[in-house]
Amino acid sequence: MYRALLLAALTVAATWPVIPPAVIHPWAPPATPYGPGHRGVDLAAPPGTPVRAAAAGRVTFAGQVAGQGVLTITLPDTTSPPLRTTYEPVRALVSEGTEVTAGQVVATSADTPSHCMEGCLHWGLLRGDVYLNPLLLLHRGAPSRLLPVVGVVEPG
Repeated sequence: MYRALLLAALTVAATWPVIPPAVIHPWAPPATPYGPGHRGVDLAAPPGTPVRAAAAGRVTFAGQVAGQGVLTITLPDTTSPPLRTTYEPVRALVSEGTEVTAGQVVATSADTPSHCMEGCLHWGLLRGDVYLNPLLLLHRGAPSRLLPVVGVVEPG
């Protein structure tokens, strides 16, 4: 299942939601569905920073959740259920139902209390209720490689 989620994310043409991009808190998935973790990445974004749609899609939520402005964009033709990107805290510049393109300014980062000292944008990626690393959209994950180990005696 995870492989299917990964492949769906890798087929989307995407861009960074804020420019210049600076990850200040990486994705750290929880060990259990309700366990502690960081279900997205935090990008440096002082209040008023333009927030861009990471990928093309339709705005499916633009409103308040627990006092924070949240924007959700559902990406078409990705998987079933489709991938969704989330952005918070923001002041949305688009409304529900709006079709957006990758890189289009859709919000500004909000000046609300945050766990980031100088302000940040929390960027998330979900399929249904499964959280994924949004950096997968950017194809930034380098492929795994096995390297030779020098100076280690092999067992046996």
